[in-house]
Amino acid sequence: MESLSPNIFVSNMSETIAFYRMLGFKITMSVPENGDDLIWVMMVNGSVTIMFQTYESLGESLPQVQRKDGGSLLLYINLKNIRHFFESIKDKVKVLSGLDVTFYGATEFSILDNNNYVLTFAEHE
Repeated sequence: MESLSPNIFVSNMSETIAFYRMLGFKITMSVPENGDDLIWVMMVNGSVTIMFQTYESLGESLPQVQRKDGGSLLLYINLKNIRHFFESIKDKVKVLSGLDVTFYGATEFSILDNNNYVLTFAEHE
């Protein structure tokens, strides 16, 4: 195995793109390649890749994918300069837990994205 890139299903692609751009992600691929009616995008920030896809694009395939936002999923993202990153976004997002040092020595904070998924950012200092 070489990498893991989650494909997250969303209700509103435009809002999702705007949210993740605010976190520093950039679109590297999309379907269609141009236009406003995107049904799938790949976004990258450093070595972190996340894909987003609309529920509508699934049609009747993969009925196991629940057609609602959020879920029992937490994305754990390692980064450097966590304090600076936290300060730059804390007033733009819903913070679930502020900067804290865990029992295993990581500095972490958690936010809720616009689709009700939890993102936990961590730095192992």
